[in-house]
Amino acid sequence: MTSADVRRTVSPRKSKIRWDPALDNAIVVTNHRHSYDQNGINGGPYSTPENESTPLLGPSPASHSSSSYYGVIFSRSLKSVTVPEPARIRQALHDTAIVSLRAIPAVLLGSLLNILDGVSYGMIIFPTSAPFTNLGPMGVSMFFVSCVLAQLCFTFGGSGFAGANGSMMIEVVPFYHILAASIAQNIGEDKPAEVIATTIVAYALSSVLTGLSFFLLGALKLGTLIGFFPRHILVGCIGGVGAFLIETGLTVSMRIPDDNFVIDLRTLKFMFLEPQTLALWTIPLGLAISLRVITSKWSHQLIFPVYFVVIPILFYIIVAAAQVNLDELRENGWLFDIPGGVKGQPEKWWRFYTYFDRNLIHLEPLWSTLPTQFALLFFNILHPPLNVPALAVSLNEDVDTNKELVAHGYSNILAGVFGTVPNYLVYVNTLLFYRVGGDTRVAGFLLAVATTVLLLVGTGPIAFIPVSVVGALIFVLGIDLVKEALWDTRHRVSRTEYITIVSIIIAMTVWDFVIGVLFGIVVSCFFFVVQNSQRRSIRAFHTGNTMMSTVRRPNAQRAYLKEVSRQTTILRLQGFLFFGTITYVEEAIRGILDAPSWQRNPVRFLVVDLTLVAGVDMSSAEAFVRVQRLLAAKYVTLVFCGFKVDSAVGKALKSVGIMGTEGVELFLTLNDAMEWTENVYLKAYYRSQKQEMGIPFALPGRQDVDVISSYQSSQTSISSPRHTMLSEVGSRTIANELRSPPMLEDTATSEPFLTLVRAFSSFEEFDFNQFLALVPYLQRMSVPEGFVLWRQDDSSDGLYLIESGILRATYEFAEYAQNIEESMVPGTLAGELSALSDLPRNATAVAERPAVLWKLSTENLRLLGTEEPNLARVFTQMVLKSAKIDYDTLLAALAGRQ
Repeated sequence: MTSADVRRTVSPRKSKIRWDPALDNAIVVTNHRHSYDQNGINGGPYSTPENESTPLLGPSPASHSSSSYYGVIFSRSLKSVTVPEPARIRQALHDTAIVSLRAIPAVLLGSLLNILDGVSYGMIIFPTSAPFTNLGPMGVSMFFVSCVLAQLCFTFGGSGFAGANGSMMIEVVPFYHILAASIAQNIGEDKPAEVIATTIVAYALSSVLTGLSFFLLGALKLGTLIGFFPRHILVGCIGGVGAFLIETGLTVSMRIPDDNFVIDLRTLKFMFLEPQTLALWTIPLGLAISLRVITSKWSHQLIFPVYFVVIPILFYIIVAAAQVNLDELRENGWLFDIPGGVKGQPEKWWRFYTYFDRNLIHLEPLWSTLPTQFALLFFNILHPPLNVPALAVSLNEDVDTNKELVAHGYSNILAGVFGTVPNYLVYVNTLLFYRVGGDTRVAGFLLAVATTVLLLVGTGPIAFIPVSVVGALIFVLGIDLVKEALWDTRHRVSRTEYITIVSIIIAMTVWDFVIGVLFGIVVSCFFFVVQNSQRRSIRAFHTGNTMMSTVRRPNAQRAYLKEVSRQTTILRLQGFLFFGTITYVEEAIRGILDAPSWQRNPVRFLVVDLTLVAGVDMSSAEAFVRVQRLLAAKYVTLVFCGFKVDSAVGKALKSVGIMGTEGVELFLTLNDAMEWTENVYLKAYYRSQKQEMGIPFALPGRQDVDVISSYQSSQTSISSPRHTMLSEVGSRTIANELRSPPMLEDTATSEPFLTLVRAFSSFEEFDFNQFLALVPYLQRMSVPEGFVLWRQDDSSDGLYLIESGILRATYEFAEYAQNIEESMVPGTLAGELSALSDLPRNATAVAERPAVLWKLSTENLRLLGTEEPNLARVFTQMVLKSAKIDYDTLLAALAGRQ
């Protein structure tokens, strides 16, 4: 019987099983349902309106036979059976018991990991110097309280990982030692109770600050922001923590205070020349190295916990065989000397709460520790956004990072309220927990219960833990972190990043962690400036003859512009312009104006394209002011393009007063800027010949194109090399356009023949007499501004010769692709390719200004082919040649903008 065959009819007070004669089994009729998943019992009973029938989701749980559901056995003889409430309760308890039994191996492993972490982390929460001597057990209690709170928060729905393991953040320990030392110095070691009380409050305050930060990051959906922090700084900080742990392992193993450990000749003699001291620290260090040698060959997850279970067993076997007194071992530093741990009353787990006395707490030292608190906070918030995605990949689960941050916020705020240290989801512990069956919330809850039992047992058993075990644990952690920072990254980071990592570790070891973090940020900023200064901000140099605009012009004008546009230099910049990169840009511009370069190619326009520039700092903006002064002295116009005035780049340039200055122009795109410079060159020549009114003359875009005339009036001599070049080139190109056709002076000024001459006279095949026969086939039409001649994908109705006015064609491409615009001026063709090929239009053509056009319709084109086949052939060839030139120019313009 499938779930689709089962129907549930709801009664608000009782559950029944009714026989369905259409089926070969019974169907369940109940007013409650429990859902089952991999997390055990998930959710609870729910009810639906009376007499409503809905599908029963799935068969009975896999742990029962297929004929059983909620503890009731189905049979064909049953017609109606009432299922009492106790049966459902017994079934739920039965299922919970099964899930709990499955979780026992995971709970045992998790408890063992918590014991190992508690002994290694908790024992070093407080410094070993006065007045914090012998506070290791209290630190262990604080560790377990934080673990329990985190475990409960994650288990009861806070985390998306059903078997999430919470534990204390080991990275806080170095910062805690700084906090404790600062508070002890401010209050005085002669007031130990007040120092300890204020220090514990400082620890709790760090938990609250960490929790609030996590909560805000998650609630505001800002978890991804952590990814923007430079990874190599975090790696350097991790290496610094590793170096601190190695140092702590030495002090714990040798049983000396932290502040007494200074690398000098006296310390080295104490470490290497005293046999007992040498044995105290070399044995745990050797154990740590041996573990890493073993794990390098075998990578099973249980090697680590089993290894540290075997060591104490071997220790006591050796002690028993040698019949050594435990008190002697404790006096010689082989066992922890815990007050009350062996003789007398053991220390209570809640002892640290006795220090929460407002008469003992000093507020002023707390304020002085805020810089360290913020450095600690900065380091704390980097881990969960990195651990959570990594764990999700390892477990193949989809979780919400922001939800996990909110859960971390709750767990750490609770930790602060309960007066203990920060916590987080531990990647390694959770992964091991899952792999031995701890993938349910029941398992997570049982781990919280087991950890609570460990907390209530107290710290008395610590007196029987060998110091070498704790020292080896600390050494293993320290070696792993240093290896991760220095060895694992040697081929994964750049040289400057590796130098940054090493410098952070050295700074944290020689000075302290706050200085190390700040030093790392400063070094990273320095290398960032150096690296980006070496990157070229100049994307490309061009001259105007290789970066012409998309304006479709007559061949004579295009030939003229091809030569004179060498006086235009295009400088395309990229990236962020700041004081480290603008120097190269300024030097390049000065090189253009230097005498040797100027003599070879004098410049009239410098076009600076900032399309790919993300921002401009004040130093760069002021550099452009200096550049503009140099250009103005040479009568060179500075043309900016690629940004708006109200953009970040525009505001930066406007702030230094360069925008709006005489000799400075701004355009939205590079094409607009090039179009304007070409118009200036054309206007200058036509004005110099005083014949600009002899033929229709129109310029697209902006009409303020008298720049050259205004500059010439300011110069002492009009016969400058730049002006002379315009005249010489114009006499060889545009001058031919202004002359009347030979032997046909009587028709030279008539239309549409004059427009035909302007469009095709540059081709050798053009025969004036032959093309007179084309005039009758052309139809004159006048269109107003804004008139749409055709739209993209429309059917072709013919081609057009432009006598006067301007057309603008817009090529629209796929979504997210930038549209391309092409202007067409008098003396050019429009719509020729679609007319000749009889294909749909590939652009939308609009009259930008009132225009007079001569149309050769598709009907007349066919008629021309019938009546004048030779003329039609020559005309088609010249149209195709003209189209090829136009499209080559368009493609070159587009390619130059990549």
